[in-house]
Amino acid sequence: MHPAKAFIVNDLNKRLNDSPFIFVADYTGLNVIQFSELRNRLDKAGARCSVVKNSYLRLAAKGAGLPDLGELRGQNAIVTGDKDVAAAAKVLKNFTAEFKKPTIRTGVVDRLIVSSEQIQVIADLPSRDVLLSQLLGVLQAPASTLVRLLNEPASQLARVLQAKADQGGGAAAAPAEVTAEKAETPAPAEAAATPATETANS
Repeated sequence: MHPAKAFIVNDLNKRLNDSPFIFVADYTGLNVIQFSELRNRLDKAGARCSVVKNSYLRLAAKGAGLPDLGELRGQNAIVTGDKDVAAAAKVLKNFTAEFKKPTIRTGVVDRLIVSSEQIQVIADLPSRDVLLSQLLGVLQAPASTLVRLLNEPASQLARVLQAKADQGGGAAAAPAEVTAEKAETPAPAEAAATPATETANS
């Protein structure tokens, strides 16, 4: 392997290992301004979006021990992070609804393959802060209540969390592990141009 290629693959491999999730999205059709906006929104959610060459992504994913990502075609970017997976998924979902792009292809969460439909479900989960708040409310309950809850099936606890969220005007959902990494925001080249790739697609 050429040293330059090996460096890129190794760097990508490290990112995949450090992030508990990865989303793969085809950004075909997004211009530089739109792509920069997507990166900025993901950055605020504690995630990072980078354009990658499909062949490099396959090699890095295999080296990181991730499941097979399936057939990778088109111009793909990956979203990674280390704090809030739901927040990153929500940004992708809302951005796609607004601009009709990018197309979410697949993903990996806790080393399990997730489909684009499952990523949409993750996007609807409460944020990490909301989930922690709900858990704190349960932990602050009287000891007798805690003992009863700990002896209840998981579904019972979920119903209690739902009830507490309803009282506070929020929506509860099963906790999801959350992730984040500071995103890089490149300066756009031209407003009407297609975003420059870090490497050319295979």
